Amino acid sequence: MTSAAAMVLCSTLLTACGDSAADDAGGGGTVTVGVAGNIFDVPLRVAEAQGYFSKRGLHVRFVTVTAATGTPALQSGSLQILNSSPTSFLGALAKGLPEIAVGADGLGNPLGLVVSNTFAQQQGLTAKSPSDEVAKALAGSTGGSSSANTKAEAEIFLRNNGVGPGEVEWVSLPSPSADRAALDDGRIDWFITSEPLPLQIQHSGEGVVVATSRSVPEWAGQFAGYGQVLVTNKGFADQHTGTVEKFAAAVQEGTAYLAEHANDPSVVPVAKEALPGVPDPVVQAGLEEVEWPLFADMDAATWRKTFTFVDKLGALPAGAEITTDDWTNTYLR
Repeated sequence: MTSAAAMVLCSTLLTACGDSAADDAGGGGTVTVGVAGNIFDVPLRVAEAQGYFSKRGLHVRFVTVTAATGTPALQSGSLQILNSSPTSFLGALAKGLPEIAVGADGLGNPLGLVVSNTFAQQQGLTAKSPSDEVAKALAGSTGGSSSANTKAEAEIFLRNNGVGPGEVEWVSLPSPSADRAALDDGRIDWFITSEPLPLQIQHSGEGVVVATSRSVPEWAGQFAGYGQVLVTNKGFADQHTGTVEKFAAAVQEGTAYLAEHANDPSVVPVAKEALPGVPDPVVQAGLEEVEWPLFADMDAATWRKTFTFVDKLGALPAGAEITTDDWTNTYLR
């Protein structure tokens, strides 16, 4: 049976597939995985397309979740694995939930700062402008903010380039798509959000991306730590060690493939499974904005960076902490 056929069967016979979800002895189980529908889901799609799951006897069912629904779904057992942001994971730990990170499948924050064409022309900004020049040009401008995290990331960028957050006027908007509309009608001069939307705007001629995680060190993995982690319930991991090992190994293989082939156009059709409707050139450029690790191993030093970065964003829940009891490389061996 092909992986695609197995996924169709599981959607029809969900109860039966759930019973075999962690059949460690002979493989053949179905693992239900929570994904967010963003660029960090691509390693999982690559692992599926390349057969890294099927060769280990796993069938994978992807379910799209949000930051609000992912953790409850994992705890209820309707998901076995969650492809999680570190912020959500730390939030779960702060609540005392028995979650454990078993691998990293992306590093850094693939953000884009996009300005309107009018603002770019007025300030003499281009896609190649140095980040310090971009920051200085934003003093006295109007920025869009649709999340506390992206606003905090903008403020880190500004502050580290000598521009105080008070030097920018902020317009609060409900979503990145609302940011885009406000940029188009001139209510704001710029906004920051995760790729590939900024690159999409540039591709359509509606604006110019003047800062990315490649040009802003504060958004890169070396400064910010992990960008995405594979998380499961500790009870599930203890009871179904073989399944977690197979899944983590398959995703690690998918991530390593991306590390070597992110600029290969052949990856684009697979990536579009995670990013439907995004133009091919934008998908390609977005993949190159992410740091794809060759190995999924985690370490204490990078978790400290992650913890500090989330704290700087003001997104660290009260009582949050992370110890070696909350993450492990055991399943990658």
